[in-house]
Amino acid sequence: MTEERTQEGRVLDAGALRALAHPLRVRLFDILSQYGPQTASSLAELTGESTGATSYHLRALARHDLIREVAGRGTARERWWERPAGSVTLTNPEMQNTPSGRAVMEVVQSETLALRHQQLMHFVAHGWDEPEEWREASVITTATARLTPAQSAELIARVQALIDETVKRYRNQTGDDVRAVTMRADVFPLPIEKGSA
Repeated sequence: MTEERTQEGRVLDAGALRALAHPLRVRLFDILSQYGPQTASSLAELTGESTGATSYHLRALARHDLIREVAGRGTARERWWERPAGSVTLTNPEMQNTPSGRAVMEVVQSETLALRHQQLMHFVAHGWDEPEEWREASVITTATARLTPAQSAELIARVQALIDETVKRYRNQTGDDVRAVTMRADVFPLPIEKGSA
């Protein structure tokens, strides 16, 4: 599972994955990824946690270079935090070989996908309230094809290239009509069903 592949990707080491394997840390990381720099106070407000809790977890993420303090912004009392640009792979091939490593990666991925699912379901329930231009510029789609592993890998590369190009071009765009937009691409084999050809 990879997000924001705009630069050479970072495969998280065991320490970084373990640091991220906490529901609030995943949420803080996700907010910083999607909405940009925040303070511990603004993150506390967004998450319903105390400022002390968000500060503690931000420092834990920063120790593993998952986030960093925004240079030249804020004060000693109010520090601004950001997630560096570039892709982050939420799996580590070396950790896949042990039950404890797989468990850590499963926590990180499960929490990340739970947040993404909440966002999707919020849009399903409230997307009708969006202005017409945003309703027409949104899509939820699913398709199924019968592919070989090589064909699946080719599809993933083509979709990822389009997403990478879009993120690179518009990552820091500002303006009256500009909003954060999530782009999702799920490509994986379905379970083999009895009697399927």
